[in-house]
Amino acid sequence: MAKHETPLLDQLETGPWPSFVTDLKREAESRAKNEKGIEYQIPQDVCEDLLGVLELSFKHGRTHWKHGGIVGVFGYGGGVIGRYCDQPEQFPGVAHFHTMRINQPGGKFYTTEYLKDLCDLWEFRGSGITNMHGSTGDIIFLGTTTPQLEEIFYELTHKYNQDLGGSGSNLRTPSDCIGSARCEYSCYDTQAICYTLTQEYQDELHRPAFPYKFKFKFDGCPNCCVASIARADISFIGTWRDDIRIDQEAVKAYVGQELKPNGGSHTGRDWGPFDIQKEVVDLCPTKCMKYENDKLAINNKECTRCMHCINVMPRALRIGNDRGCSLLVGAKAPILDGAQMGSLLVPFIKVEEPYDEIKEVIEAIWDWWMEEGKNRERLGELIKRQGFQKLLEMTNIKPVAQHVQEPRTNPYIFWKEDEVEGGFERDINEFRKYHQR
Repeated sequence: MAKHETPLLDQLETGPWPSFVTDLKREAESRAKNEKGIEYQIPQDVCEDLLGVLELSFKHGRTHWKHGGIVGVFGYGGGVIGRYCDQPEQFPGVAHFHTMRINQPGGKFYTTEYLKDLCDLWEFRGSGITNMHGSTGDIIFLGTTTPQLEEIFYELTHKYNQDLGGSGSNLRTPSDCIGSARCEYSCYDTQAICYTLTQEYQDELHRPAFPYKFKFKFDGCPNCCVASIARADISFIGTWRDDIRIDQEAVKAYVGQELKPNGGSHTGRDWGPFDIQKEVVDLCPTKCMKYENDKLAINNKECTRCMHCINVMPRALRIGNDRGCSLLVGAKAPILDGAQMGSLLVPFIKVEEPYDEIKEVIEAIWDWWMEEGKNRERLGELIKRQGFQKLLEMTNIKPVAQHVQEPRTNPYIFWKEDEVEGGFERDINEFRKYHQR
């Protein structure tokens, strides 16, 4: 019989989808019987008490976890999220229930042996509950006690050559997509730059000194498989500068139903014959495509690299050869202010080792944010407060048309003092030339 009655949690097992409650019950039963013969280093009833405290939270409509304050491993200010239960007498198994963030491998490539080692370590010194992966990207170890933190850290670093990830007001664990390793759309080596910047910024990752959290995420192409445009303070999105490559014979094959669109995926539904006008040309956000005389034409100057046409007809359309990435800044979930998507800062930059140009942009942004950012203010909120123009000034990036969200409606122009000397006459002359044309 279970240690705690959980009628509310039991309802979560009744739906059509797999339930985490079932997994927790299975782990709780395994630990209670000690089926693996492990000499557990934390309370054996940790999973049973976890179910109990969650049931109580559902019953009361509020959490029974309190913030853990400062808890971690020696020399690191991040990587461990302290958690304590506010009902330790009733649920002693989760009186301590700290979470550890483990830095995930590039592209999330694992060997089965490596995964087994991690699971064995956590079964022995933790609750056995993992999250692969959290929204941070890390491997998440859920639930251990304070005395086990140093033991786990020592084994991770010395035995498995593995580091903790980021938590707190620091650089969070950089995260990347699978990139060039297995994706034909990847415009740069996401794993190489993710690894390099992780190594470069160890101090920023492990010793919190920022106003708030800061995230790097690396998407190899505009399909944005790690959702960097919605979540990263600096998102690196692969792109290209030249033309989309077109195989006109393959285009005809799609139109003639010889090739199936969307890589043959129909998501369980027959959509009927492929209509290139309806499903590709008309859905282009900038209307830069046309299909005439059995040929597809693209006005590449108007293309915004949305990837829709390439995704629909991958055998007919390919990304360009002059590849790099765009840097977008300021994305975040709602904390102090509402959710924001990333804003374009650098339209195109080559992604080549040792990445010095990219590091210059990163460090200029950090200098400004650390000087001007308020406590718990993300980069996007600082940009919103002081203006995108201020960011351009602090990073010495020349304004371009892609930075403009909408044309100005205010007819007044305000000149800075250093722009008036000599610059005013020059700009007036340029203004006159423009209107004469």
